[in-house]
Amino acid sequence: MYLALLELKAARGRFLLMGCVVLLVAALVGIVSGFTTGLGDDTVSALRRLPATHLAFSPDAKSDQFARSLVPADTLTGWQQRPGVRATPLGVAITRGTTDRHTEVDLAAFGVEPGSFLDPGAAEGQRLGGEDQLVISRKLADEGVAIGDTLTVDRLGIALKVTGITDRASYGHVPAGYTTLGTWQRIRFTTPGAKTPAAELPQQYSAIALRAASAADLAAADRELGTRTVALTDAYAAAPGYTGERVTMTSIQFFLYLIAPLVVGAFFGVWTVQRQPELALLRAMGASRRRLLGHTLAQAAAVVLGGTLAGAALASAVGLLVGAEVPFSLPASTLTTTMGAVALAALAGAALTLRRVATADPMTMLGAGR
Repeated sequence: MYLALLELKAARGRFLLMGCVVLLVAALVGIVSGFTTGLGDDTVSALRRLPATHLAFSPDAKSDQFARSLVPADTLTGWQQRPGVRATPLGVAITRGTTDRHTEVDLAAFGVEPGSFLDPGAAEGQRLGGEDQLVISRKLADEGVAIGDTLTVDRLGIALKVTGITDRASYGHVPAGYTTLGTWQRIRFTTPGAKTPAAELPQQYSAIALRAASAADLAAADRELGTRTVALTDAYAAAPGYTGERVTMTSIQFFLYLIAPLVVGAFFGVWTVQRQPELALLRAMGASRRRLLGHTLAQAAAVVLGGTLAGAALASAVGLLVGAEVPFSLPASTLTTTMGAVALAALAGAALTLRRVATADPMTMLGAGR
């Protein structure tokens, strides 16, 4: 270990350069992880907050289910009669509105039954109580909507009174707001300029939210009621852009994990070739292969761990810098896991050079090569 530290000091320029490369790779992986988590939260956080185990859609909706699926009221009744299942309707629609203080916002309207297990409650103000009321997420409050405001849905003229604020939630990068199902049906089915009475609107929903016991036979219920039930986590793919964003960001992370061992392996490969005379001399002086391997791994670990820790600090600093301006989330658990993966990948690259270290020939220094 002492010799390893001496070499680190003697060739500090090279090792510092390699450490900077590891730092940048680790920081980039951490930043990409932060954007991956942040974008995912910004796309499906409203769905993640639903206290449901499954969602039942219409069978004809194979993708973008929340936009394409329509489940009739009699299907809801059938689900509510199934043993081991609690069922409540759910409506989801993206719209746009303007408050009476001229604040323009996009809105993901979630239609729920007040008092049902989907009712979000209210951290501030009053919870959802009646028609034409709106409980907004904290994200909408950050955009300038306040309790007591009246938000008018564009083109439809539906006026919604803001009565409460709940936790941060968004759907498809649009802040969520919660209304009654009747109000949601007016938003979803009313034609701009038409005066359709509420009683004449379709009694349909985007999905039926289920809280199913482990013994509940959901497949049989699907066959009987003509629905297509998926686990709540599988329904995230129905959110606009979720799958594409995840695939893109995960692909970037995958290639960065490939870059780390290749770069570190290349550096230590060249370093080992340059040190062949020194390694041969140490073998001639009686140093064991095990000691030389430990000496090389100690150098690699010092460079990789130092660069990774610095990269983690840089990624965290970027997260603090961007703040709430962009969807970025890098909790400590995610950061630790990501940096651990980077360190292991980089050390794996360094391990590829150990064969040359183990095969250093002491006879080289004793004249066998002449």
